[in-house]
Amino acid sequence: MATAKEKKEEVKTHLKELRAELRVMHLGVTEEMTLPDPKEVKKVMTRMEKLLEVIEPKSSRKSKK
Repeated sequence: MATAKEKKEEVKTHLKELRAELRVMHLGVTEEMTLPDPKEVKKVMTRMEKLLEVIEPKSSRKSKK
């Protein structure tokens, strides 16, 4: 199992990658007036879900729903 420090670094890395991808999508929308590919949006959403699992294990997420 990962230590708290390792988990924090993993989360930071994922957030930086997601932020970069979302910036590209945002530029496409605002500057090129094009919508992002739905598959790309789905991929980012999936990665965000995986990040949430790292932050909050499934057992605690189920109890909050």
